[in-house]
Amino acid sequence: MNEKKSQSGNGKSRSEIEREERLRAALRANLQRRKAQTRARKTDDGAKEGE
Repeated sequence: MNEKKSQSGNGKSRSEIEREERLRAALRANLQRRKAQTRARKTDDGAKEGE
């Protein structure tokens, strides 16, 4: 019944939290890079079809 949680919510150590934050940031950057590549390919495909 006493459900107090730490700030992280899981009782994880500071190093684990920092690692997860780094991973989240890396995944976010990777996703943005992949989206940019996809957009670039779509515009390249459109230019080739118009020729």
